[in-house]
Amino acid sequence: MPTRPGLLECIERYFAAAPRADARIEAVGGLDVPIGDPAWPYPARPRAGAGPVTENDVRAAAALQDEAGLPVALEWVPERSPETAAAARAAGLTVEELPLLVAVDPVEVLLPAGVRLYVVGADDPGLPAYQWVAATAFANPGGSADVQDVPPDSSAAARARTQVLRERIASGRTVMMVAVENGRPVAVGSHQPVDVDGTEVSEVVGVATLPRLRGRGVGAGMASALVAHARETADVVFLAAGDDDVARVYERVGFARLASSAIADRPSC
Repeated sequence: MPTRPGLLECIERYFAAAPRADARIEAVGGLDVPIGDPAWPYPARPRAGAGPVTENDVRAAAALQDEAGLPVALEWVPERSPETAAAARAAGLTVEELPLLVAVDPVEVLLPAGVRLYVVGADDPGLPAYQWVAATAFANPGGSADVQDVPPDSSAAARARTQVLRERIASGRTVMMVAVENGRPVAVGSHQPVDVDGTEVSEVVGVATLPRLRGRGVGAGMASALVAHARETADVVFLAAGDDDVARVYERVGFARLASSAIADRPSC
């Protein structure tokens, strides 16, 4: 367990700062609600010093997100805002807690033979294909058995997400990597650096491997490379793992559990 003082506070300041380049922040009771482009939404979060979050706060934040065409979503650190889970559930949201980890002792992990890793440029024509890899991987979280690929999303919303991602890569707010085997993308991942009061902090997000390549160390290699890149400039690198099994993979590449990250959204129909 990391013992460096102020890590959780630093990560919470990261979350407060991250939306400000893309969204206006509306104060709703004890919550801050970022209102921006639906192509790159941010969740509502408890506002530092605002007091306990209530059921009415969550309902008002959800109404504001609905009005703006944004997904209803709330995220928080339970160790810092322990009352928020009950408020979210009372407002009809589903709550899930994920392991929150911080990079403390990075380990270099070599990719399997034949797999090469690249940093993605903003003008890379393959960006929609990399997003397809992520969509396929996250739609099939269970393992390496044969699965149906997610059809490429050619909707206007998907094109808007690609354009926003290009802009973020160009500005340095997203650093994306892709792993390629036999000329085809097989895994992706990103880290998202933010200046937090003069200290760079970066979150590793969206590490995804196609099901047929799981178990070969591609995801671990991707995570290791992202941490190495982030730590060239960032003082703190962290992530929220999808579950305990995923957390153990990250622990093998130098992450340590720090706390939890809770997410709340509407139940799926």
